[in-house]
This record gives sequence, C-alpha cells and structure tokens, in this order.
Amino acid sequence: MSSSAHKYSLTARIFIGMAAGILIGVFLQLLFDDSGDFRFSIFGFELSTYNILVEGIFSTLGQIFIASLKMLVVPLVFVSLICGTSTLSDPSKLGRLGAKSVGLYVVTTAIAITLAMSIALVVSPGEGLNLTTNTTFEAKEAPSLSDVIVNMFPSNPINSMAQGNMLQIIVFAVLFGIAMAMTGEAGKRLTAIFEDINTVIMRLVTIIMNLAPYGVFVLMAKLFSTIGGDTILSLAKYFFLVFGVLILHGLVTYSVLLKLLSGLNPIILMKKMRDAALFAFSTSSSSATLPVTMETAKNKLGVSNSVSSFTLPLGATINMDGTAIMQGVATVFIAQVYAVDLSMSDYMMVVLTATLASIGTAGVPGVGLIMLAMVLQQVNLPVEGIALIIGVDRLLDMTRTAVNITGDCMVSCVVAKSEGALDESIYNDPKAGLKEEDIDFEHFEKNAN
Repeated sequence: MSSSAHKYSLTARIFIGMAAGILIGVFLQLLFDDSGDFRFSIFGFELSTYNILVEGIFSTLGQIFIASLKMLVVPLVFVSLICGTSTLSDPSKLGRLGAKSVGLYVVTTAIAITLAMSIALVVSPGEGLNLTTNTTFEAKEAPSLSDVIVNMFPSNPINSMAQGNMLQIIVFAVLFGIAMAMTGEAGKRLTAIFEDINTVIMRLVTIIMNLAPYGVFVLMAKLFSTIGGDTILSLAKYFFLVFGVLILHGLVTYSVLLKLLSGLNPIILMKKMRDAALFAFSTSSSSATLPVTMETAKNKLGVSNSVSSFTLPLGATINMDGTAIMQGVATVFIAQVYAVDLSMSDYMMVVLTATLASIGTAGVPGVGLIMLAMVLQQVNLPVEGIALIIGVDRLLDMTRTAVNITGDCMVSCVVAKSEGALDESIYNDPKAGLKEEDIDFEHFEKNAN
C-alpha cells in the first residue's frame, strides 16, 4: 500500500469518510424511492439494488467494523487493568482511584441533567406541539442498586468475559492484579508476559484505527440512507436543543472542570480528543470506542496505564452525561407535550433519580431508555411519551457517545494529575501520539518479503 494514502491525518481521513458516507446515504435515500429502486429476481429470490447496497454491503461491512472494535474491548480492559494494578506499590491507591473516579462521574452527570433541564425550561421545546404516535414503549424493569453491587462480583469470570460484563471484568482484573503484586517472583514473571500482550493489543488497536475511515463511511451511508428527514423536522426543536446542550456540556463544562481541578489546558484536551470523538460518533458505543479512548489517554494525553486502565472502562460503564442530558430535555419535552405541570421538587427528583440511575443501571443493555423510563415514572409522566422521541434518538445517541468519552478522558486526566500519574510533557506536546496514529504499511510489506 502506498504511503500516499496516509498523507492526510487520521482525523482528516475519518472526517472525509464520515462526510462521504452522509452524502452517499442521503443520495441513496433520494434515489431509491419507490419509483427509483430497481428490483429483480435471481433463482426465485426477490432482490433490489437498495437491499444489496444498504442492507447488504453497507450493513455487513459496518457490522464487521463494529465487531472488530468490540473484539478488542474485553482483552484490552482485562490485560491493561492487570498491568496497571500488578505494578502498584500501594494497594490503597485503588481505593482512592475508585472514590475519585466515581465521585467525578456522578458530579458531571448531576451537572449535565441540571443544565439540560434549565435550558429546556427556558426554550420550552414541547409547547404548542400536538404530536401523536401509533407506537408504544414498554419499559424494562431496572435492577436495584444492591443488585448491581452484588452482580459486580463474578461467579464465573470466563462467562463474564464471554458476555462482556464490564463491571465484573474490572473487579476480577483488579483482584487478579493485586494477587500478582503480592506473589513475588511468580507475579513479576506474569507481569512481564501481560505487558507484552498489552503491547500487541495496542498495536492491533492502531491497525484497526487506520481502517476506521472506511468503517465510518459505511456506517454513515447505512444510517443516512434509512433515517427519515421528516422525522427530524417534526422534532426539530427537541433535536437541536438536545444537540446544543450536548455540545455546550462537552466543550464548556468539561473545560471548566478540567481547568479548576487540574490546571491543565482544556483546549489541548479537546484537540487531542478529535479522533476518539469521531469514532464514538460513528459507533454510538462507549464500549466499542474504548480501545481508541484508551490509546488516546495513554499516548496523546499522558495518562499512565495504572490510572487509564481503571478510570476509562469504569467511565464507559457508569458515565452517563450524554444520556442524562437527553433525559433532562426529554422530561421537560414530554411534560409539555402532555400538558403536565411539574413542580420544583419534581425537577429536583429528576436530577437525583437520573444521577443515581447512572450507577444503578450500569452495564444494562438499552440503559438510556431504561433510565428515562425510571425518571418519567418518578414524576408520574406517561412512559409512552418515549415513543415520541425514538425516531431521532439514533442521531442524538451518536453525539451523546462522543460527549461521554470526552468526559471519561477529562476525569482520567484529573485523577491522574491528582495521583502524580500524568506525564504533562506528553499532554502539552501537540505531536504526542502521532507516530502511533499511522502505520507504515510499506515497512511491514518489506519486512514480510
């Protein structure tokens, strides 16, 4: 492969892939209208050009890309967390890391939903709307906080890894790493092996990152060839309000907290988060983006592995700032659509419920809608109102994920700085991590020959 393919930075290539995918998706939706879709039959199977391109090629390649990212999550979290904890000379440091990380994640979530509801009450996105929906929404029952705590401890660690249960993996890896640190020479030999495995996994992350522009292209093409523009227009006020608050929280709140709590330059953080944020936007999954987030924190932000291997997987599981913003705006929106007046105590209850639910529903599939259902039930709003906003939630989910992983890295930097585990020379170096960003494929090919 010619090195000319890498004359643009990874950020630029991902952005080009994203823009091209959006344009192709919109074009295909306009082209493959009822009158434009070409249908034909092969061996008795009814096919169409739309199904072949969108449901076939784009969908398949997009799923392969997401699966490739998720493939790395469990081994990366498990190995890097063991590497981090096994080298800790002071086991009590883990307690401090946990308290600081969880505390900061809870605080940012509380700020997020308070900000969202305050702005929503001023803008009033649901006033005057008479939206109806033929669909219904059935809320799944959320587990209690005590159940979540009990379920953090795996009865079968291998099964936890197979199911991708992040909290159980974190607990087992921490205990395993501590045991290695207390075992002496045997533990040191194992630590060296895990360090080598971690190096190989990070190289695999880099390889997949270089394939990201193509993966982002097919994901965007698939999404924008199926999402309806009329749905966005009917909920434009709600959509752009949630989007605006997400951007405000991601750029302003995180910047202020980073500056106040660590003294670090927030502009540097935002610039270095570009690649990870684009990944998060295209995948809509904090877990799938985790390999890229960890690579960014370690190689570009200078966060030590002992901190990033703990704070980032934890953040991918319990940091729900983006979801909290959606819940705040959605609560006000649904209350206004159904003409229900909420008191100040109701809004305070929403803040408290959403903040606690961010931990209480950690690791549960479909966590965003479960949390929203809990919030609505808490203030006696109809859960069926969720069906009104589902149509545009996919696009907003992409932005929420980008905000969440930015918050994860901000918290990691703050915690690392407080623990003396942040290399500020790397953080302040605008070129840090660039050598790992692009792979010299010609070098690999020469060596292979």
